[in-house]
Amino acid sequence: MKKWLIPLIVIAVIVFSIYKWAVGFNNTAVEHEANAKTAWSNVESSYQRRNDLIGNLIKTVQGAADFERTTLREVIEARAKATSTTIDASNITAENIAQFQQAQSGLSGALSKLLVSVERYPELKANQNFLELQSQLEGTENRINVARDRYNEKVNIYDIYTTKFPGKILAGWFGFEEMPRYKADAGSENAPDVEFDFD
Repeated sequence: MKKWLIPLIVIAVIVFSIYKWAVGFNNTAVEHEANAKTAWSNVESSYQRRNDLIGNLIKTVQGAADFERTTLREVIEARAKATSTTIDASNITAENIAQFQQAQSGLSGALSKLLVSVERYPELKANQNFLELQSQLEGTENRINVARDRYNEKVNIYDIYTTKFPGKILAGWFGFEEMPRYKADAGSENAPDVEFDFD
């Protein structure tokens, strides 16, 4: 065997190893990124379920002839804003999440006000359809929380993978950027003081 062939083989093995490592990194990063995007889609799906339930709740409440129109209008307007604020999974940025979160928080506030005002309407509090929708909304709020937590978990896996050395170098070359997490609303650490009386 010629002496010049040995260094050539060594170089070829090193280049092939680096290539395999880069391909492996890229494929795993793509998988983690896709999982995070799917988790975000699940967040939006959970919010969409809430928006659909609120639409049904609005119809039920509108049946009460003397129900406060201002409160109802606020919920309708907040729902319209929340349903029009969506994020393309390929463009998840901190700013987009903040806008989405602001729209959803506005709807949550309007909905809370609506549910508190229902206390003055015994016929609504006794309405089976209203009670069922309220129960489904409570369950949906739990689903939303779980979906947001799962999204953050998937983003965490992706971010750790793409920011640890030496993967961080390849992440820059392949265009993988840090993904934003879903954060709690400002002041959400203070639980709202709302009481419902179903007696």
